[in-house]
Amino acid sequence: MHDVVVVGASAAGLAVAASLKPRGIDAVLLEQHEHVGHAWRNHYERLHLHTSRGLSGLPGFPMPKSYPRYPSRQQVVDYLEAYREHFDLHPRYGQTVKSVRREGDLWLVETTMDVFRARRVVVATGYTRQPVRPRWPGMDEYAGELLHSSEYSSGARFAGSRVLVVGFGNSACEIAIDLVEQGAEPSLAVRGPVNVVPRDVFGIPILGVGIAMSFLPAKVADVLGKPIVAASVGNIEDVGLRRLPYGPNVQIREHGRIPLLDIGTIDLIRKKKISVRPGIESFHEEGVVFVDGRREDFAAVVLGTGYRPALAEFVSVDEIDAKTGSHEGSGYRLDDDLYLCGLYVSPTGMLREIGIEATRIAEDVSRRSAAN
Repeated sequence: MHDVVVVGASAAGLAVAASLKPRGIDAVLLEQHEHVGHAWRNHYERLHLHTSRGLSGLPGFPMPKSYPRYPSRQQVVDYLEAYREHFDLHPRYGQTVKSVRREGDLWLVETTMDVFRARRVVVATGYTRQPVRPRWPGMDEYAGELLHSSEYSSGARFAGSRVLVVGFGNSACEIAIDLVEQGAEPSLAVRGPVNVVPRDVFGIPILGVGIAMSFLPAKVADVLGKPIVAASVGNIEDVGLRRLPYGPNVQIREHGRIPLLDIGTIDLIRKKKISVRPGIESFHEEGVVFVDGRREDFAAVVLGTGYRPALAEFVSVDEIDAKTGSHEGSGYRLDDDLYLCGLYVSPTGMLREIGIEATRIAEDVSRRSAAN
């Protein structure tokens, strides 16, 4: 029997285990793959953190000062390995969790290899556990390559080809940039109105500004930030995009959606290197039909349509999916001695939020353990 079982050994799981260790709490760290940071190892090659190095370190071990302001995918992987070594963490690999359920006063964690009993469980399997793959009429007849952003590695093989990227989130827009850099001709299918904010303002990371404004009411923060966004991004309606009727802070806090953190997409749209299209109505053999009736051919379609945590597949707690993606779920006790970490998509950076949540969880576990 263990004090704590932590499910998942990427950033969230490592941060929780590392935060529990100096408090003298025995944590078993389970990972279904054969290494830490599996999702980071398999994201597209061009990926960089959109949050600065200084705001992205996990508890007790900052990112190296030798890293650039916005570390690359591989640098994040290297950092997670170094973090594991620094805290002498030893995940049990190859442990795919089948179920997490209550059994009397304990939690029973059943994997494909073992059964673990623990007083407390922390689920840290991440927000990007399951790709979201929408369906459209005619999709099965499409003869081109259809892939989710989780399956996209590089645009090199699409050089000279027309590629449609579906979505306008941070991954979709960075993939569009990668396609331009690799010599492809990308278009973005943007279904609805959006907000766009710059990654940097006068050389300062915008997320630092966001943290400073996080104590203000959302509408007030949007009013104060509007001139900054206008000066940095310009009028997005000029490039065929529709603007949301509310600002990015309202979008984040009241609607739980993250605006685009622009790292060059808007400039490439203005230069006509990336085309903007409306939402998709249907597919045909050579491409798609958009909702405005336009029919176009594409050699490939990349679904930048996001992910879901899909925890209800193995955690037997009512309404767990309703709690994910919010402060009410991630970082707090969801049920008696069951915690979630790393499932809230924070406007001020996932790794920063994970660090806050891991520390909060470790403090709560320590306090409850001392009281028992």
